[in-house]
Amino acid sequence: MNRLAQATSPYLLQHADNPVDWWPWCDEAFAEAKRRDVPVLISVGYAACHWCHVMAHESFEDETVGALVNAGFVAIKVDREERPDVDAVYMTATQAMTGQGGWPMTVFATPDGTPFFCGTYFPKPNFVRLLESVGTAWREQREAVLRQGAAVVEAIGGAQAVGGPTAPLTADLLDAAATQLATEYDETNGGFGGAPKFPPHMNLLFLLRHHRRTGSTRSLEIVRHTAEAMARGGLYDQLAGGFARYSVDAHWTVPHFEKMLYDNALLLRVYTQLWRLTGDRLARRVARDTARFLADELHRPGDGFASALDADTDGVEGLTYAWTPAQLVEALGEDDGRWAADLFDVTGAGTFEHGTSVLRLARDVDDADPQIRDRWRSVVGRLLAARDTRPQPARDDKVVAAWNGLAVTALVEFVQVAALYADPDDEDANLMDGVAIVADGALRDAAEHLAGVHLVDGRLRRASRDRTVGEPAGVLEDYGCVAEAFCAVHQLTGEGRWLELAGGLLDVALARFAASDGGFYDTADDAERLVTRPADPTDNATPSGRSAIVAALSAYAALSGETRYREAAEAALSTVAPIVGRHARFTGYAASAGEALLSGPYEIAVVTDDPAGDPLVAAAHRHAPPGAVVVAGRPDQPGVPLLADRPLVDGRPTAYVCRGFVCQRPVTSVEDLVAQLT
Repeated sequence: MNRLAQATSPYLLQHADNPVDWWPWCDEAFAEAKRRDVPVLISVGYAACHWCHVMAHESFEDETVGALVNAGFVAIKVDREERPDVDAVYMTATQAMTGQGGWPMTVFATPDGTPFFCGTYFPKPNFVRLLESVGTAWREQREAVLRQGAAVVEAIGGAQAVGGPTAPLTADLLDAAATQLATEYDETNGGFGGAPKFPPHMNLLFLLRHHRRTGSTRSLEIVRHTAEAMARGGLYDQLAGGFARYSVDAHWTVPHFEKMLYDNALLLRVYTQLWRLTGDRLARRVARDTARFLADELHRPGDGFASALDADTDGVEGLTYAWTPAQLVEALGEDDGRWAADLFDVTGAGTFEHGTSVLRLARDVDDADPQIRDRWRSVVGRLLAARDTRPQPARDDKVVAAWNGLAVTALVEFVQVAALYADPDDEDANLMDGVAIVADGALRDAAEHLAGVHLVDGRLRRASRDRTVGEPAGVLEDYGCVAEAFCAVHQLTGEGRWLELAGGLLDVALARFAASDGGFYDTADDAERLVTRPADPTDNATPSGRSAIVAALSAYAALSGETRYREAAEAALSTVAPIVGRHARFTGYAASAGEALLSGPYEIAVVTDDPAGDPLVAAAHRHAPPGAVVVAGRPDQPGVPLLADRPLVDGRPTAYVCRGFVCQRPVTSVEDLVAQLT
């Protein structure tokens, strides 16, 4: 029976025609397992996952395997991106049992959802043997299976518990986190750790803010070196912009080719802020082209940002992206083909598979002579046109609330910085202006989609597709990332409704997700009950729900002037602080939010009739300390608390700067404003 045909998840739809009799995650599936007295097979993955596709092709599309599953189990297919709460619980169980995790995740559970055997990818012969062994154990060793399940639940309950030690997140702890990151830094290749190497976007955001507060040249150098290494490597798409999920090696050469919305949103923030702080040309280019990738490739008008581009094309990973020297010559001609092979390090031996290479930038172009840059731009345009004739990777067009929030916030920052550095004499001025215009439209469209489609009766839903929202409830990261995005849109537009929407989401979070120790659970108190209630404080591929809600609470407190939201942010950070000093690599977004709170955060209001062109507004954005909020508009503009009761001084545009709810004197000159901010 096809129970997945009406799913909003592209991943579930990929499995709708399998011979496995899949159920979506629902109470009815567990009731059916109880009625039949059989175990539950829970298979968790996502649409852009390469090894999920492999296991599907080998096993779930196989009639023999399907018959074996259907005879002995109730099979449930879960999209981890649509149900991160389910994924979190069973991933913790998988890690507890095996010492590692990943996707596809394969879990066997009792009819009440208690996991008793967990793993990841299994080749078909191993999977068949596993199905037979689990079925035999369930029939003949039931008591041992139940004991194993009870032990796993006890272990994961402890791993996800709240109520641990708390401490203020002080400057000393943040300095210690920066020091720890410096000791773990890969001095040769940039980034942290070995292969596979993931882009450390949240750590880089923290280090940028740490540099801004402390003046640490070491923190800035780590960011600059890592940003350049990633942007020159195969991790970054040298033709169309945008970053792949991770590098399979330690030096960013060969990526795992899926492109995720959340990675590109967070990396856009890194390159945008690096550009803002240093004026670096490479950071400027990568920020521009990553914003263009988001707006052109992942944005769907009226429907927000899609989740990902697939790792595979026609079942082959990297088919769209890899090149040989001969293919370069075919696309460019003999001279430019050889020149491009040298520029992009495409060799006869190849850096990828079957003698092909992933393009990486082996020579500097951003500071090269104008004729070199012109030739490079011509080559890139022609190669991209040639690549567009190849088969293209599939797109997961599911719209995830939290990830769209991250993208909206990143694009707001990009649009603001692009306006700061607008230079009509720059050779790429028209391109930058065009990208900024398209990015502005895309972020506003996505924000409207979140407000109009994902917000249902005052509560967020996790995912939508084709402008139809799914049933799964939003989790804490959705509330945090979307509220932070609404705060960003409020600052960009001066429209009060965005701040009102952010406040409503944060009130729900405080009422439904808060724990007694000041921390937060990842699911609401009225959400579906799982075998444990997840409450993970660590940042991984995306900000933890706790970090995201802290960032949103901090921004909202600064914009609204309501201190209780700041107090909630500080209390939540105190539950993460004991981890920050010991595990800095897994608390980057929390540490970044901590830097904002430590600096004030600054509240900067500029009363002016020309928010777009006033030099005071430009100075405010250019020199704003970490986590500062900036609003500009007419005095007493409706819905903008920071402009209330703040008049022009002597009829001139005026800046009002406050820090931690303590205000300095109003100023009317750029020099005086900069002095207050530095």
